[in-house]
Order: sequence, then structure tokens, then C-alpha cells
Amino acid sequence: MEEAQPAEVLEGAGEAVRDLGATAGGFAAWLRDNGVEWALALGIIAGVFLLLRLARAALCRVISDRNKPATAFRNIVADVVRATNSAFLLLVSVILVTPFFVVLTEWLSEGLQTAFMIFFTFQIAFWARVVVKALLARVSEKHSGDESTLANAMALIVVFANVVIFAIAIVVILDNLGMDVTGLIAGLGVGGIAIGLAAQSLFEDLFAGLSIILDKPFVRGDFIIFGDKMGSVEKVGLKSTRIRTLSGQQLTVNNSKLLDNEINNYRRMAERRIVTRVGVLYSTPHEKLKTLPGQIRQIVENTEGVRFDRCHLAAFADFSIVFELVFYVLSRDYNEYMDYQQSIFLDIHSLFEREDIEFAFPTQTIHIGSTPQSGQDQASLAAQ
Repeated sequence: MEEAQPAEVLEGAGEAVRDLGATAGGFAAWLRDNGVEWALALGIIAGVFLLLRLARAALCRVISDRNKPATAFRNIVADVVRATNSAFLLLVSVILVTPFFVVLTEWLSEGLQTAFMIFFTFQIAFWARVVVKALLARVSEKHSGDESTLANAMALIVVFANVVIFAIAIVVILDNLGMDVTGLIAGLGVGGIAIGLAAQSLFEDLFAGLSIILDKPFVRGDFIIFGDKMGSVEKVGLKSTRIRTLSGQQLTVNNSKLLDNEINNYRRMAERRIVTRVGVLYSTPHEKLKTLPGQIRQIVENTEGVRFDRCHLAAFADFSIVFELVFYVLSRDYNEYMDYQQSIFLDIHSLFEREDIEFAFPTQTIHIGSTPQSGQDQASLAAQ
């Protein structure tokens, strides 16, 4: 490769200097002819931009109410105003001021329109994100329980909502720019279906976990029975729930499997109902049978922490006269429930001892009659 001669290098440098000088001269001429208008326009743009920012701050202060929670309607509106981006306000200032001071060329006018469309679409996405986040916060405030799990669930939903919102915004922008988004939407749909099928069980557990957190069929600390298993709930996660069984081991159950069963929650009981039947012998005197329901009622009513419902002679059984007793233990604790039941049963046993009433138990009485006699024997008996 031949090296450039010094004369050619100097000539090229001279041409570059002349081009630069021409450009500078043209810019100086343009600045001399339009500098005042542009300087005035830029100054007014800056002033309008500052006014819009001040208006945004003032509007937020007027609308927001510190005495109300962040999820109150006024505070949500204030957050929406606060989410108005400064870049969007600057672009609005340029669009409002420029036509009055500068003659816009076609390409500049189209550029401003395109920029406004892009910024405005993203601004709507920012506003939508604030509204969705506020609505989710309002939902979470209505549900107590494991706050860490609920916070994780809400964070996951917020991320998912943000992805959806900004994906829609990008598709809208590309469509307005004249691009064919049909293939993109189809690709996103096919990709979403593929991901959903691949992680079907995971999503089932996640949605089941959200259902447990929001619907609250049980919370941490509840004693539940599902299927043939039972125990106290230790933690409700997004994918699984941990349960401490009566034998002491920790049982981890997928949320979707857990919700497939009927769940009995014993902690939600305000009181426990007890129904018991007592059988006495048929040989018990009538007067004792008549006074027995009242005596049993007195035993129950004299026991604190229980509520009497009824006691009646309920049936004449095969080997006993049956009395049915119904009362309520005013506690959800299982140990207290058993203690009260035991105390009342012991008092009933003591009552039967004092009144000399016997408990019935399965018995059979066999009656044996005399055997038939022959005709000759009967005649001799008759003669005698």
C-alpha cells in the first residue's frame, strides 16, 4: 500500500478546515438570524417546565391527606400526580412553546409528535402501575395473617403486573411507529403458553397460595384437619404450607393439594358442642327417671365454662332407657374441652351412686317355659 505524500495530506487537511469553517459560518449565520427566537423559546420552555413541576408538587400537597392511610382515594390520586415524569413535562413544555417562536419543519414536527406518543404511552404505563399497586395494597390491608408471606405475594403480583403493563405499552408504541406487531403478539402468546405448560404445577401452587393468603380458610396457628391428616399450621408459603402434626413431625403440603381437600378449622370454633347418651336399667323407679334430667341439668349449670342446652329421655332401647344430654364448652381449646367433659361425666357418675341408679349394659334374659306333656300324663294328673 502506497503511503500518502505530504502534499496530499496537507491538501486534505486544508479541505477539512475549509469545510469546518463553512459549517461554522453557516451556524453563525443561522444563529445571527434565529438566535434571538431560539434563546427566547428555550427560556420560556424552561419557565414552563418549572411551572409544571411546581404545579405538580402543589397539587400533590393539596390532594394528599396525611391523616388517612396511603391507600385512601385522595392519596392514590396524589401518587398518580406524583408519578408524572419530569421528562414528559419537559416534552410537553417544548410542544406548547415551540410553535409560537420557531417555524417547525416537517421532519421536526413529525419528530415531536413521535416523541410525544412514546413519552405519553410510557407515562400512562407509569400511572397504571401506581393505580394497580395501590389497589393491591388495599386488598392486602384487608387480610391479616403472615405479613411476610403476604408481602412476598403482593411483591410477586406487582412485578407480574408491571411486566404486563410495560409489555402492552411497548406493543402500542411499536404499532404506532408502523411496525407489524402481529408476529410479536403471537410469539408472546406462544411463549406464554409454553411457559405455562412447563410450569403448570408451580403456577397451580402459586395461585393456590394466593387463594389461601387472600381468602384465609386458615392462618398460622390454626389447628386443621384435611383428609386423614391433622396438625397446627406453622407457615403459609406461596408454594407450600408447613403443618406440625400431633406426633411432632413437620408436614409440608403443596397448596394445590391442600385445597383439593375439605378443611376443618377447629380454631374458628367459638364453642364446642358435646352430645352424649346415658342408659339406665328398666328396673329404675319411675320417680327417679322423672327427676334425673333436672339433676343432670343442675350438674352442667353448676360447672363454669360450659352452657347447658338440653337433657331428655330420648329412647327405650333394647336393654336400657336412654337419656340424651347436650351441652357446649365455651372454649375452642381441645384440652379444656376434654377437661370439662370429664368433670361433668364424673359428677353424673357420682349422682348415680348417690341415687342408687345403675348404668345399663348389654344383657339378655332367657325365659324357659315347661315342656308339653303327653295325653296319658295329663289324664293321670287330672285324676290325681
